[in-house]
Amino acid sequence: MTSHTPLDTDNWQYVDNYFKNPGDYSYDKHYAFDHHYRFSLKKACSDYVVSNKKCILRRFIKYDMNMKPYLIPFFATVALTATAQQKNEITSVLEILDVTNGNRTVVKEFPYRIEAPNWTPDGQWLLYNSEGKLYRLSPTSPAEPELINTGFAQNCNNDHVLSTDGQQIAISHGTKEDYKSRIYTLPITGGTPRLITPMAPSYLHGWSPDGKELAYCAERNGNYDVYTIPAEGGEETRLTTAEGLDDGPEYSPCGQYIWFNSVRTGLMQVWRMKADGSEQTQMTFDETRNSWFPHISPDGKSVVFITYYKGDLEPGEHLANKNVELRLMPANGGEPKTLLKLFGGQGTINVNSWAPDSKRIAFVSYRIN
Repeated sequence: MTSHTPLDTDNWQYVDNYFKNPGDYSYDKHYAFDHHYRFSLKKACSDYVVSNKKCILRRFIKYDMNMKPYLIPFFATVALTATAQQKNEITSVLEILDVTNGNRTVVKEFPYRIEAPNWTPDGQWLLYNSEGKLYRLSPTSPAEPELINTGFAQNCNNDHVLSTDGQQIAISHGTKEDYKSRIYTLPITGGTPRLITPMAPSYLHGWSPDGKELAYCAERNGNYDVYTIPAEGGEETRLTTAEGLDDGPEYSPCGQYIWFNSVRTGLMQVWRMKADGSEQTQMTFDETRNSWFPHISPDGKSVVFITYYKGDLEPGEHLANKNVELRLMPANGGEPKTLLKLFGGQGTINVNSWAPDSKRIAFVSYRIN
C-alpha cells in the first residue's frame, strides 16, 4: 500500500473551524468538502475544506480502505469569496419513483441543495434537510416548504428518521461546542430537541418499530461502527467490530434485523444482522459497485439502496455529484436490479424514503447549472 501522511483523527478542529454550518456545507464523518463549488485545480471538490463565507483549499484529504484519512502531498491555500450566484450553481430535484412500473414523477425543483427525504407514515408529507434546517412539503400538492421548528438545532445534517407512529423525529445535529454530530429527538410538529447521544460523532439512521431503540453509526476510538441506544437515552451498545466503516443501520419492519453497509470485504456491500448484532450476513456481492444505505420497505419485502461505480471513489466514500444507480433487491436475498441511473449520491437517498404503500420511494437527483 502507498505510504501516506497520517492525520490525527481525534483532532479535526482545523476542519471544524471551517464548518460553522455543516448542514449547509455537509461536514460529515466520511469527508470534508463543499457541494457548491468547482475549481480548475488538480483535485475534485471532495478534497476541499470550505467555510460558510469562503472556499478555502486547506489540504488534500483522502481515505484508505479502512477509512483512515491521509494527506495527498500537494498543498495550497486558495480563498474565494462565495457569492449568491455561486451558491446556487446546483439544482435539486425532489422526485418519486414507482418501483412497480418505473414511473418517475418530479415533486419540486429547488435552486439550491436539499437532501435525504423521509416519507411520513401517514403519507401526507415529505421531510428533507437543507442548509442545516428541516422542512416538509406535500408530495401531491407541493406549495412552499414549511420549516420545522428544531429549536437550537440549526446544523442538522442528512441523517434524520421518523418514529413508526409518526409522532417524533430524530435528528443528527452538529453542536456549537465542537461541531460534531449528536443525536436528538423532538416532536414531529417541532419543539426543543432532547439530547440522546452525549458522545460524538454519532449519525442516526434507524428507529426500531417498537419505538424503544435508535440505531446509528458512530466513531469511537478511531473506528466507525454500528451502535444502538434506548430512544429515551442511556448506555449505548456496540454491534459491529470489523475494521473499517460500518454505516447506515436501519431496522426491518418486524424489528428482528438491522440492515447496514460495510466496507469489511474491500468494497462497500449491504449486510444484515440480528437486532442484537449476531448473525452478520453479507447480502450483496457485486464486485463492480460500492453499495450504500439499504432501506427496507414497510411491508418488509424489498430493499432499495444506492450504488457508486467501482473506481469512481474510495469504497468508504459516498460523495455528491456522481453518476449513481438506485437498485432494488428482495429482502430475503437475491439478485438486485437497477431501478434507475441518475446524477446524485450524497443526499439522494441517505435515509428511508419509502411511501407507506411500499410501492414508491422519494429521492433527490441533482443538476449542475
